[in-house]
Amino acid sequence: MGEPGQTKFQTGLRRYLREMEVDRDLTRLICEIANASKYIINSIRTGDLGVAGTSNLYGEDQLALDVLSDRIIRKRLSHSGVVANMVSEETPEIVSVSTDVEGKYSVAFDPLDGSSLVDVNLAVGTIVSIYEGGNVLQPGRNQVAAMYILYGPRTTLVYSSGDGVHEFAMNQLMEYTLVQENLQMAPKGTIYSPGGQRNLYTPGIEKFVSYMEQNGAKLRYSGGFVPDINQILVKGQGVFMYPHLQDKPMGKLRVLYELNPMAYLIEQAGGAASTGRGRILDLEPQGIDDRAPVFIGSKEDVAMAERFIAEAG
Repeated sequence: MGEPGQTKFQTGLRRYLREMEVDRDLTRLICEIANASKYIINSIRTGDLGVAGTSNLYGEDQLALDVLSDRIIRKRLSHSGVVANMVSEETPEIVSVSTDVEGKYSVAFDPLDGSSLVDVNLAVGTIVSIYEGGNVLQPGRNQVAAMYILYGPRTTLVYSSGDGVHEFAMNQLMEYTLVQENLQMAPKGTIYSPGGQRNLYTPGIEKFVSYMEQNGAKLRYSGGFVPDINQILVKGQGVFMYPHLQDKPMGKLRVLYELNPMAYLIEQAGGAASTGRGRILDLEPQGIDDRAPVFIGSKEDVAMAERFIAEAG
């Protein structure tokens, strides 16, 4: 695979997608998002960390990084020629790009998940969910592709288009090259990442956490959804949760921008993703701001969370 003298694991993203026979327009869309990430990582490295609406030294309006990231991605998607509709965590409504939806895609994305972590120099990421046609309010099982980009010590891109989960890393030329193919989740893990305040856990959640601890699981939680999911996926084991809480029965994370794409990736790697009472990818979204509890990672750990919730609430 690749040019003569090139190993498989030096293969560029576009070439890899082509050799995996990913649809041409879907390949273009994935590569547009990859290109947008180059501008986002540059903004993270060099940009001001001010609040949107303030002015910089020259009197120019300053953009918060999440707002700037949103503009970067929206511009790339708008000019891609393959997008019908898009919706972002930063926008209040679905944005129509083309009235002709035939052969095009709809995209839901979180441009900079965990953006509040940038000023303390922790990892953040971009999350993307892709559907065929013009409707973005579909169950996650209908996704044709999902991906995230992690801006950490390395910048990595993880995607699936229904044929396994593959990881790429940005090199010195700011090009993504293959690092790992077919990431796989073990049935049971030794790490857990619990979001939410523990004093607000319901009895079932408290019992699940106690079960994980009693079985030697180590707590690993950064406060960033992308790096925490990336840790579980790349290590191939563990469970992340942001459960229903006593004061937040629907949890915190958004179905469209966060849960559906990550659930798709984890399932493609042989893991599971549940609300605690059912499969994330079977949720029927009623609006762009829908939220749900999430237990995601190794299958046996997720099943155990469901069991404790069924027994104790």
